[in-house]
Amino acid sequence: MPRRGFSLFPDSPSVRRIFSAESLRARWRSGEPVVTSAIILLCVAVWLLETLFRFVWPAGYAGMLGFGMMQPASMTREPWTLVTAMFLHQPASLWHIGFNMLTLWSVGPVLERLMGHWAFLIMYMVSGIGGDAGMMIWALLNRSGDAWFTSSYGASGALFGLFAAILVVYRKVGQDLTSMIVWMAINFLMPIIVPNIAWQAHVGGFVIGGLFTILMTDGVRALRRRPVLERALIYGAVLLVLLLMVCYACNTANPVRTGSWIPLLD
Repeated sequence: MPRRGFSLFPDSPSVRRIFSAESLRARWRSGEPVVTSAIILLCVAVWLLETLFRFVWPAGYAGMLGFGMMQPASMTREPWTLVTAMFLHQPASLWHIGFNMLTLWSVGPVLERLMGHWAFLIMYMVSGIGGDAGMMIWALLNRSGDAWFTSSYGASGALFGLFAAILVVYRKVGQDLTSMIVWMAINFLMPIIVPNIAWQAHVGGFVIGGLFTILMTDGVRALRRRPVLERALIYGAVLLVLLLMVCYACNTANPVRTGSWIPLLD
């Protein structure tokens, strides 16, 4: 009889088996929320790195945030921050990363199974950039001028896009919206309860996520018979171009001066 080493969880698969190529392919084919899991793992890994740098290498921590955070005043010079800001979270706050990842896990798997992996990822990314566009529009409208130098980071812009998407889907299929509306209300009220939260990114992400989903379900008639991924690529590209146009149009009012930034969590 073969001997087995002691295991605290004898019937559970090993970590190596869970993350093997074969396991990932099987979960991908079966429609499991692989993309949602990957986003969560990436956000948590970046957060752990931020936390480590904060204690052992403050200069590296400051450089990491400076490189990744989105600031309206510097967005056109640092366009990569439209994406990198989605994966940064406040290292001094377990609440920030924890609440965002809990929210993502509560709605992400449902949408990923409904839309497919790539279409879900496209919607997530476009919604996150929609949150950045919300910050740009607010910088344009805010008369004080301080909004141009207010940096933001976090996944909430993209998450609010998911909220809008699931709201559209639930309404389309006649699903009860009560629990989702309560969950959304809690998130929308967070900027009132917790200071320094970028509600502008929430609104921007919500609008774009809802618009993307409406286009996917009731968009151009000629595209309705196209595969889901093809439609997602077309609508995602159109929305991305429009968002970049909005951001660059807002930037025409960008004051040419330097200022101190106040980071906002989103």
